[in-house]
Amino acid sequence: MNDTERSPLGVVRVRGSRVASYWIETLGCPKNHVDSEKLAGRLQSQGFRAAQSVDEADLVVANTCAFIEAAREESIDTVLELADHKARSARLVVTGCMAERYGDELAEALPEVDLVAGFGVDIVEPTPVALRSRSTFDLLNLPRPQRVSPWAYLKIAEGCDRRCGFCAIPSFRGDQRSRSRDEILAEADSLVSSGAREVVLIAQDLASWGHDRRRARRGEALEVLDQGGSQPIIELVKDLATRAEWVRLLYLYPSGLTDELIDTIIESGVPYFDLSLQHVSRDLLRGMNRWGDGARFLERIERIRERDPLATFRSSFILGYPGETEDDQRQLVEFLEAAQLDWAGFFTYSREEGTASASRDAHVAPELALERLREVSEIQDAISSRRRDALVGTLQRVLVDSPGRARSVRECPEIDGVVVVDPQLPVGSFAEVEIVESRGMDLVGVVK
Repeated sequence: MNDTERSPLGVVRVRGSRVASYWIETLGCPKNHVDSEKLAGRLQSQGFRAAQSVDEADLVVANTCAFIEAAREESIDTVLELADHKARSARLVVTGCMAERYGDELAEALPEVDLVAGFGVDIVEPTPVALRSRSTFDLLNLPRPQRVSPWAYLKIAEGCDRRCGFCAIPSFRGDQRSRSRDEILAEADSLVSSGAREVVLIAQDLASWGHDRRRARRGEALEVLDQGGSQPIIELVKDLATRAEWVRLLYLYPSGLTDELIDTIIESGVPYFDLSLQHVSRDLLRGMNRWGDGARFLERIERIRERDPLATFRSSFILGYPGETEDDQRQLVEFLEAAQLDWAGFFTYSREEGTASASRDAHVAPELALERLREVSEIQDAISSRRRDALVGTLQRVLVDSPGRARSVRECPEIDGVVVVDPQLPVGSFAEVEIVESRGMDLVGVVK
């Protein structure tokens, strides 16, 4: 082949005047979106350009999610759909969590795929293969393309030291591996210089950032509230707050929410608390290998509201975990009514191979789990709606994400509602608006 060559991903790169192009389809959580941006940056450094559509791309990449069964089904459906829509000459690569966790099975089951590659793998072979041990680059510290939105996720750690009973992530992402302060600040500076006004910190367990580096990565989580000790994340947030106008933290494990961390988040100007609670029943949480209970969680929330009555709260909860009882459901309902969270997500339990819960007895019937989910969703929807209604008549500082769409510190990008604004407001600008209408989860703001 005189007019082509193989790239590190086994992709045909066209020599001559035409530049090979790529398309990346991302599924799952914000952490996957960061991985896709890192991969895009690597491909661009190798001479590729972003395609305008799937059918125009020489390389089509599916960055998959494997967290629960529904996510895996969506990933497979997406891969098959990409196979149907890509050009005949294009190569299809599957990467991400499913590739890492089920690489061999995927390579065998999906003849439509040219390559199955785990995290950080450069492959030259053009045949389907999954190689978990041939990592030749560090995905965490790859450069990213220039920003196209005024906010950016910033992943500060990979993996997790916790072993929650429902979660298989440590089995394929490994123990927590924190990036260094200098690496994080350098990436933050790059993001801000390219137009990011808000930086959203993400990791499996943000509050534990840096502990693995300090204790030589012994592979154990630190329960700060129970054991005492300082938190490196506090100084990191303070440093980042001098660089970006807004710094938002996602995925805070409740035992890491110390008074000092609470104060740091409030002082940063973004009093948004995304608490990884999962449930409130003490017995059920112990079955999940997790810390806390409803009373402790409420105490933390009340303490935060004493410091800042305008603080915003988000959490997520699992319904139908093995052993869940009607009393556990009652406790969750009572907690939601007492906590008055601004936002919450609910998921039914998914049995995951290799987790502590997979072999437990007393599994809850899927129909019952779904019924319980519907009950708490209805309760929380009403709470969220009332809290949004209460904002009508208030003044809010908003960041314009796209024409006609903005957010205040109360709304996390891509997750929560938005503030509808004048489409003439420049993207990336801040504006003071009066909230004049509530439309369910979204608000309408008029410039004052």
